Amino acid sequence: MLDSVVSFFSEITSIQRGSILALGLMFFWVIEGFLPFRILNYNKFKHATTNVFLTLTTIIVNFSLAFLIVLACDFISCSESGLMSFFNISEYPVLSILLTLMLLDLIAAYFSHFIQHKIKILWNIHMVHHSDKHVDTTTANRHHPIESVIRFFFTLVAIIISEASIEIVFLYQSLSVAFSQFNHANIGLSDRFDKLLSYVIVSPNMHKVHHHSFMPYTDSNYGNIFSIWDRIFGTYKELDKNKIIFGIDDDYDDKNNLIKILKRPFRKF
Repeated sequence: MLDSVVSFFSEITSIQRGSILALGLMFFWVIEGFLPFRILNYNKFKHATTNVFLTLTTIIVNFSLAFLIVLACDFISCSESGLMSFFNISEYPVLSILLTLMLLDLIAAYFSHFIQHKIKILWNIHMVHHSDKHVDTTTANRHHPIESVIRFFFTLVAIIISEASIEIVFLYQSLSVAFSQFNHANIGLSDRFDKLLSYVIVSPNMHKVHHHSFMPYTDSNYGNIFSIWDRIFGTYKELDKNKIIFGIDDDYDDKNNLIKILKRPFRKF
């Protein structure tokens, strides 16, 4: 089963990958209307327009640099110097696929996210994502174009370390987009079900804690797909979902103005 999924992603086209992003966004957008986590008092369409534009810049960055992913995958495949070869795990296909996905998630998502919170110049860029005071599924890809470049190069490092093949990279990227849309979505799951999910994957309630305006919660729950990394590295936190306040504690881009959002990393504090 898993081999068949990977095989599909070995021949996936750019249009199909873009369709996964678009369909996921539409799916969770609809679900938000039926099972809202919180009734948000905002213009949903205007809010989405800004975030979708930033999503498009992310797509442009990733597609423009995609040739580097191909080169990295070819290099690591020829050299066989990644962790899968070092530990001879590649002899066990299913285990190899799962571990590769987990390593990609650890390095390209968790570590890159963690570092962006700890280095001031990177945090100034990442604040574009956190400045959204109406977190919903469109917030998932609300990243400044510079952050998209930073995340891309973390992905390259993850590919080389994990020895990921191109099809597994495409599978990971598709899963990453879908999970990010899911855990940002303004959907209200039962507390018990959400908690059960959070033992394996990053659930909506778990990630919303990360979008709380105040420390130490902002610096917690960095994961995207697997919740295990926050538990292993001691960055997992819980907070009553009714106490969560979204956004950055300022009013710089309260109007969700696109130009101000793009200029945020360069403003004087």
